[in-house]
Amino acid sequence: MTDQLPEGSSALLHDIGRWIARGPARTPFRVRSHCVSRMPADGPVVVVANHSSMADGPILFGVLPRRVVFLIKQEMFKGVVGTLLRKIGQLAVRRGEPDRAPLLAAQKVLRAGGVVGVFPEGTRGTGDVAEAQRGAAWLARSTGAVVVPVACRGTLRPAGSGRRFRPVVDVLVGEPFELPTDKGRQALEKATEQVRDRLATLVAELDSQRGEVR
Repeated sequence: MTDQLPEGSSALLHDIGRWIARGPARTPFRVRSHCVSRMPADGPVVVVANHSSMADGPILFGVLPRRVVFLIKQEMFKGVVGTLLRKIGQLAVRRGEPDRAPLLAAQKVLRAGGVVGVFPEGTRGTGDVAEAQRGAAWLARSTGAVVVPVACRGTLRPAGSGRRFRPVVDVLVGEPFELPTDKGRQALEKATEQVRDRLATLVAELDSQRGEVR
């Protein structure tokens, strides 16, 4: 449904983008998806995913079975790339400063029954990580959306390793869960911690499954 994408975006271009992400864009990798059926077929969903490299977003964009509106750092929205990102329904987020506009746009998508994706691991070493985690929890609690953790491993080349030919990338979708709806900052922090723990546990599970995958 077009109302499950931000205003000004194109459902057609979004779907073409997903087709590219499922095909030509993933050619450099051997992508294996696991438990994708855990994603709810309808209703509002906040996807929280770990972030290892720039390839994670496009891969998840194609792997996940529903249209997903990702919150992406503002620096990516430049020139032709920025125009295309907006047209396929992605939302720009300014790092290191309060920016409620994309959260409100994402909230509108969720209230229409859509899916919003957040990378809570964002940018390490700054307050952006904590803000992204709180943003994910706030979106889910304010809209009644369920949270679905997603782990992605294999896109980042290990330090000291040489160039890899079509490395294996694994995507593991976790079980949906609901956050408590208690009011107040303390309740939000508790919900944020729950989001953090569920994602960390899923990433550890995927790491264990992968072992020494090349």
